[in-house]
Amino acid sequence: MSQKTVLSIGQCRPDSAAIGYYLQSNFSAKVVTADVAEEALRTIAAQPFDLVLINRVLDADGGDGMEILKSIRKLSEYDNLPVMLVSNYAEWQQKAVAAGAVSGFGKAELNRPETRSKLAAILS
Repeated sequence: MSQKTVLSIGQCRPDSAAIGYYLQSNFSAKVVTADVAEEALRTIAAQPFDLVLINRVLDADGGDGMEILKSIRKLSEYDNLPVMLVSNYAEWQQKAVAAGAVSGFGKAELNRPETRSKLAAILS
């Protein structure tokens, strides 16, 4: 099995470290980070990813993670790219799924079994 690669967008440094460690230790995934929308879209275009995680509110500039999701979904070459919103709020998870994401998770849910199951469905 080849190593999976995840793009994590807009996380603050502590959350980025926690998510990165979780993905590396549980799935041996390589994690690439992007801080703002423009960087994220350039990064997606430059290399293939198995999963994209987008913070609801980008830490670096307060940008809207949902707008990045919508930008990705407008491009047909990324139709099969799984994207998850990182948010503790159920209503935002529902909005993200309605906009084309797969069901994501919140930072407070990172170590829960259901989060592992969601990620395993893509990364295992």
